[in-house]
This record gives sequence, C-alpha cells and structure tokens, in this order.
Amino acid sequence: MLMFRIILFAVLFPFIGFGQVQNEKTINQQTQSWISLNSAITYNEHWGLLADFHIRRNDFVNSDSFYLVRGAVAYTTNTKEILALGYGHMWVAPSTPSYSTFSNVDLTYQLFQFNSKMGKVSVLNRFRNEQCWQQIMANDSWSGDKKFTDRVRYLISFTIPIFKKKSLPSLVISDEILFQFGKDVVYNTFDQNRFFIGIKETISPTLCFDLGYMNVYQEKKSGYQYDMNHTLRLFFYFKNKTHSLTPSEHHS
Repeated sequence: MLMFRIILFAVLFPFIGFGQVQNEKTINQQTQSWISLNSAITYNEHWGLLADFHIRRNDFVNSDSFYLVRGAVAYTTNTKEILALGYGHMWVAPSTPSYSTFSNVDLTYQLFQFNSKMGKVSVLNRFRNEQCWQQIMANDSWSGDKKFTDRVRYLISFTIPIFKKKSLPSLVISDEILFQFGKDVVYNTFDQNRFFIGIKETISPTLCFDLGYMNVYQEKKSGYQYDMNHTLRLFFYFKNKTHSLTPSEHHS
C-alpha cells in the first residue's frame, strides 16, 4: 500500500497544481535549530526497541517550534532489513506570536529500512507511514476537534568516508520527501522536503552524532505559501551493543 501511494502520487503530481488556488507563491525564510537523541536497544538477534526525543527551535534558538517523543518495537530480518511499529507524541508551538498554548499531536507509524553499499559508500533507504491526529486550535485553545492526516515519507542517505582513519568524520548527504493525505488536505498533498549535508563522527562504539545544515522546504495548507527553514541540526545516535539494531538515523 505504501509503495502504491508513492507511485500513484508520482504519476499524478504534474496534474495536482491545476486544481489549486491561483495565488502568487510566497516563501517565508527563517532559521531553526534541531537537536535529537535517537536510541536503538537490542534484546536479541531480531528484536529490539527504537526511541527518540527531539527539540526544534525557531529563529535559531529564540522560540519553540515543537517537541517530539517517539518509541517503537523493531524487528530485524535475517537479511538485516528493519521493520518497526511505533507511537509518538508531539507538542507543536503556536504560530501566532501572542499565543502560548501548544497543540498536541498523537501519531502511530510503520517503518521499513534497509542498508546497502556502493563501494565504500553506505546507503540507507527508509520508508515510513504515519497516522497523525492533531488538535485544531482556535483563539489559543483547543477547539475540541482534531485533524487526521496520513503521511508517507521516503528517505535516502549516503555516508561517504573522507579519511582512511575511521576515527575521523565522514560526509553525510541525505534527502527525505514527505506527502500527506486526508480529507482536510486540500492544497498541500506535498508536505515538505528535507535536505541535509554534514559530518558524522563516532564518539564511542555505541555513540555517534551528525552535525550539519538541513534545509526544510514546507508547503502550507493554503497551497501557495511556503516555509524555507535553514536549520542547524545536531543528532545523536546511541545503541546499547556494538552489533545492535542500526539506529533509525535521520529520525524526524
């Protein structure tokens, strides 16, 4: 079903714009910072847990964007693909400066991830399907209603060794595209694209991090307004065993 939706959208994407409102496109440029801890806890050869916590700030670090906690049960196949089923909760800050009440989002998700090699380059592919229930806010309080969206995501990431010594950083380049569906999604089936370039550094056999620039290009519900977020990203990855589940890198 996930692959069918991606293929169907790729075929129909050129025609979607014809049904949208014809307003002049506007792009809001802003800066953000994004920090997270992503963990993989292995219990045996096949079973484990994934857990992550995220903080994203607007105007670099001056104001809240969102907080996210997420966990999943993960299964690793004999050929090292990872399947996961999880739940998360997000607190989304209001976009109106004078408001202070966060919107709550409950989400469930399904994940399929596999790794491969192209010479010395490590390649990660990840498919994720998310079901999100977000509170609809009105006048700085919850209206009592929720909006449901089904979000389909695909990420590809390349880890490229630069130096012969493994203790020195590698180059990481990744891109993730996100689409969303639901009765309240009218003009922005395309949700956002996230491009990242940075370095990956190993701290210990069980802990590493990546640090770099992420460009988050997101379409708003109007269909002609966009956010261009220039983001400083710092993600940590922890695993409890040297040969454990691969942390689900580039979680977001």
